[in-house]
Amino acid sequence: MTAALSYTHGTSATPLLGETIGENLRRTVARFSAREALVARAQGVRMTYAELWEETTRVARGLVAFGVSRGDRVGLWSPNRHEWVVLQYAAARVGAILVNINPAYRTAELEYALRRAGVSVLFAARRFRATSYADMIAEVRPRLPELRLVMILDDDWKMIVDAGGHVSDDALAEREAELSFDDPINIQYTSGTTGFPKGATLSHHNVLNNGFFVGEALGYGPDDRVCIPVPFYHCFGMVMGNLACTSHGATMVIPGEAFDPLAVLETVEAEKCTSLYGVPTMFIAELDHPRFLDFDLRSLRTGIMAGSPCPVEVMRRVVSQMHMREVTICYGMTETSPVSTQTAKDDPEDKRVGTVGRVHPHVEVKIVDPQTGVVLPRGLPGELCTRGYGVMLGYWGDEAATRASIDAGRWMHTGDLATIDAEGYVNIVGRIKDMIIRGGENVYPREIEEYLHLHPRVSEAQVIGVPSAKYGEEIMAWVRPKPGEAVTEAELVAFCKGKIATFKIPRYWKVVDEFPMTVTGKVQKYRMREIAVNELGLELVSRIETA
Repeated sequence: MTAALSYTHGTSATPLLGETIGENLRRTVARFSAREALVARAQGVRMTYAELWEETTRVARGLVAFGVSRGDRVGLWSPNRHEWVVLQYAAARVGAILVNINPAYRTAELEYALRRAGVSVLFAARRFRATSYADMIAEVRPRLPELRLVMILDDDWKMIVDAGGHVSDDALAEREAELSFDDPINIQYTSGTTGFPKGATLSHHNVLNNGFFVGEALGYGPDDRVCIPVPFYHCFGMVMGNLACTSHGATMVIPGEAFDPLAVLETVEAEKCTSLYGVPTMFIAELDHPRFLDFDLRSLRTGIMAGSPCPVEVMRRVVSQMHMREVTICYGMTETSPVSTQTAKDDPEDKRVGTVGRVHPHVEVKIVDPQTGVVLPRGLPGELCTRGYGVMLGYWGDEAATRASIDAGRWMHTGDLATIDAEGYVNIVGRIKDMIIRGGENVYPREIEEYLHLHPRVSEAQVIGVPSAKYGEEIMAWVRPKPGEAVTEAELVAFCKGKIATFKIPRYWKVVDEFPMTVTGKVQKYRMREIAVNELGLELVSRIETA
């Protein structure tokens, strides 16, 4: 009998939404006009759905007044603020392509992103933390002839709103009638850990449907209040957060401009949030906060942990200590809008905390041999590929990179190693480029990380490969102890002996207070490797790649 293959598809009685973001928001407003749509605590802003619609209408007309045409690229460089949300929907309503700019960018990255996308209008915060965005824009603007207009949110917001008074409702309606749900609507730059960032180009259809089906999986309705501390410039914030809410009449709650664990805990309690989002490091910071027990989090029932591998023990703590009994794990990537798989709120505990769930509705997933592209039998690790409505239109202005990622069958090659079990649950083993090849043995960092999280004094662990003249690569673990705790290399080695294979026990250890991180909370393993090579005095050699 032939073994079942690692292929699965998401059948669903719920059809895809065949509408633009503006049309979907209009339908939500018609049903829930008096319900609260948006809360920005740091700004003291509250809007009902009727008020959000009016604000997006004024700003959409303002964009038209300032000459923004369908397909024009409009940049947005700001931390999480209510203006970000309004611009997201206003730009979509006039057919502009919103270009998300990472709040952590410096001048070279800013200039690259604006030039690459051909941004003609840029909205920006005046500053973020100690960084003056206005000064950085002034430095790069002379080298960007296509950038004709810069609007500072702190100073010019009223100007854009007032300008809308010169454009009629009929003119805006005429523009909206020209739009198609397959139009490009958003450019999001990938992290660019190797080479320059690439601009994943996404349509109304891509992101609206993904947000909708994320919300469906979470059981969202108008009584849900979703705390969104993840950045809006990333799919986690603007799609899984904002679009999941507005497609269901739920409330978007912004705890602050950037992640702060205390602000999140305060917001959940004060706003009676029913759902909370975060990458694992965010949940760890909340759980380990010295005032964690001071807050009543019983309003929570669900949420999402995603963005990087979710340690099983952390997930269990979130369920038991934060009352998030229906929390889910999502897996995806920017290029797939982003979610491809998600756990269900009624999955058995071992599946809900130990896998990334099953394939999303209207999406296909397969696991292939990275060398041959052949679909593997279930249970064997290989590269995860995904296909469906969520796959991006392509990388903006980079056909070669698009072809390298999306094959002739429209399968997106993720670069992630995964397995599919007999019931269709997907488990992420690691990144192909993160896999450690030690003396011919394939070692998956996540397996070791999961085990180290069982240590009672370990808060977080990250495992990388470093060069070795003898084995090609050796294993190194970075470990962050729980607050007020200490841990030694000797006891960590002893903890591993007899429990995991000898060749998987790290050769090198580093106890740290923090990890190199991206602004979205993802650990930068490439940076850890660079630091380790320098500190250990190793010779940096080329990685043995599997694809």
